[in-house]
Formats: sequence, C-alpha cells, structure tokens
Amino acid sequence: MKRTARIRTSFLPFSRPTIGEKEIEEVCDSLRSGWLTTGPKVTRLEEMFSKWSGGQEAIAVNSATAGLHLVTLTVNLQPGDEVITTPITWPSTVNNIVHCGGKPVFADVDKSTLQIDPAEIEKHISPKTRAIIPVHFAGAPCDLEPMRGLCEQFDIALIEDAAHALGTRYKDELIGEKSEAAVFSFHPIKNITTGEGGMILCRDPERATRMRKLRFHGISRDAWKRYTRGGVPQYELEEPGFKYNMLDIQAAIGIHQFKQLDTFNSRRKKLAENYKELLRDIPEVLPLGDVPYPHQHAWHLFVVRLNIEALTVGRDQFIHALREENIGTGLHFPAVHLLKFYRDNFGYRTGLLPNAEWNSERLFSLPLYPLLKKGDQSDVVEAIRTLIKRFKR
Repeated sequence: MKRTARIRTSFLPFSRPTIGEKEIEEVCDSLRSGWLTTGPKVTRLEEMFSKWSGGQEAIAVNSATAGLHLVTLTVNLQPGDEVITTPITWPSTVNNIVHCGGKPVFADVDKSTLQIDPAEIEKHISPKTRAIIPVHFAGAPCDLEPMRGLCEQFDIALIEDAAHALGTRYKDELIGEKSEAAVFSFHPIKNITTGEGGMILCRDPERATRMRKLRFHGISRDAWKRYTRGGVPQYELEEPGFKYNMLDIQAAIGIHQFKQLDTFNSRRKKLAENYKELLRDIPEVLPLGDVPYPHQHAWHLFVVRLNIEALTVGRDQFIHALREENIGTGLHFPAVHLLKFYRDNFGYRTGLLPNAEWNSERLFSLPLYPLLKKGDQSDVVEAIRTLIKRFKR
C-alpha cells in the first residue's frame, strides 16, 4: 500500500533554544578577554539570581545534576539513611542519593498532575528518613506546605529539584525564593540555557560556603581570585571536592537569557494554551491536569498521556510513527524505580507505585519552546489525529 505524504516536509525538533545576538556578543567578549573559566560573569549571574530570589545564596554550577549532588552531600547521609523522592523524574535526581550513600525511597505521584503526593510521602517516612527531594514537574509546583510541615515535624531536609521550575510560583512565592535549597537547570531544552549549567539557591550561608568549596575541588580560594591582580596563588584544601564550576563563557549566555525569562515563559504559556485548545476534541490524548492550589506554571514541558487501550499500538510505537511524520517528541519520564539498576539493587518492582506506572506507559512530551509557531503546533496535532485514525481499534 502506497504511503501518503508526511504532514511536514522538514523535521520539527522537540526543543530548540532561543539564542540572540546579545548572547553571542557576550560570549565573544569572554573569548576576547582571555578569561574563559569561572570569573566575573559567573559572579554577575549569581548576583542576578540572588537579587531575583530576594537575597538567597546563589551558587552557579556546571549542571543541575552537580547542584543536586552538592546539596545532597550537605545532608551528610550515613549508611542506611533514606531519602524520599518521586519516580517520575530524570535518573539524576535519584542517582545523587545513591552517590551520597543513601537509599532512595519512592513515593507515588498524583495520577493527573504527576506531582509527588505529600500523603504518599508521609506514608514512607521512617526513623531513617533524612531528606525529601520533590520535583516541580513540567513547570508546575509541588504542594510545598505539607512537605515543609513534614520536614519540620520529623527534622528532615527539603531539597527542591527545580530543574523544570524557573519562574514557577507556588501560591504567593517564587520557587527558590523561600527554599531551604532549590536547584535549577540551564540545559538547552530548559526555559533558559547556558549550554549546560545550573544554579543552586539556598538560605543558609554556611551551607552555601561549603557548596562553593565543593564545586571547585574543595579548595578555599577559586582561580579567579588567585590569578587576578592582587590575588595570591596559595590555597587550602578543606575536604575533597569536585569539578562542578560554571564557566564564564556559559554565564555569558545565561546573563542575557535570564533577562528574557518572563518573555520566554509568557510565550510558552500561550503555546500551552493553544495545545489545550487543539487537543480538546481528541479523547485519546490527555494533557496533564492542573494542580489544585494557586500557582504560576513555567511550562517547561507539555506532557500528554496516550489512551493505549483505544489503539492497536503502544506509546513507543506511536511516538516512532510521529517521528516518521517529522514530529519530534520527548519522554518525560519512564518511572525510575522500574529502571534496571533500581530493580536489581533495591528490589523495586511493578505494582508498588500504580499512578506513576500507569503514566509511565502512556506519557510523552510535545514540542514546546518560544520559537515554535502555531502552524507547527497545528502540524503536531494533525499528525496525532492522522495516527490515531490509523491505529484506532
């Protein structure tokens, strides 16, 4: 049977960063200056984040993964200590618990919103629990108040994985503004980018000082201070650290990206609203529900769930067929507790977290970024309609 023409003649990527001339010129300025590694532009970006967050300590790092590692290290986990987190996240959220010597304990998510459920968290708190790491999934906020109550009641730490949540608001607060610790991502698919990179916000100056040392080998004086005029090359090592520092050529991009955050997020919101309208009469595709408390969504992702019971193919075959129609998609995220390492080493299995597992089999993400056009969205939804018709039972 002859195949009909594709919906698009060119491939529509899942994501694409918005890079302007100001970012390019700022990077060129760094290259011309001869100072490429951590220096004045990293400091400038940190100062911008500190001011934006109402005076929180800001620590720039080379990835959100590095940031989560540093914050989790400051909890000082001991063998057997447990950290409660969500199964619907990128593996690095959970891997860092293992790297720090802890045991990840998964709490189920709300079936509609995919936010970690505070009631499920409470069920898993034990005398060994030392921290909770929620993820503000897709750009919507977790319900922080009950989690903060649990942390106060049981004397445990709250580390917010805010990789999706730059510009998100929970009730009357900006994510990161009142956080014990929150970690943001600047990966190219995120709401702003530095190529790779991340930012930690925290309210404890002593914790911030330790993380600044740990991000650069554990030494007490960074390269910029040691090698600029008036600096001295001597340093002291206080504890073994890592090479997690952000570069000035990365911060050069972020300085101008950050200035456009509200514009980028406003565009994402309009595109998300358009997707909702376009998908309204397609019952086989279900967008995430809205969280039930006051919030401002950053729309990092537009995640949908596929009604696989109504089709002759599963989610993986469906998104492969979308690719054949020149439509890129994302997968955010397969449930971590069912990935091989966590099955083999911690004994997790199917049936433990029904809401996460139901979503894990059905979810995928549609293209969403400021440069996306409404015509592109129409192509995405037309391709979905075409494939549903093709695969309908």
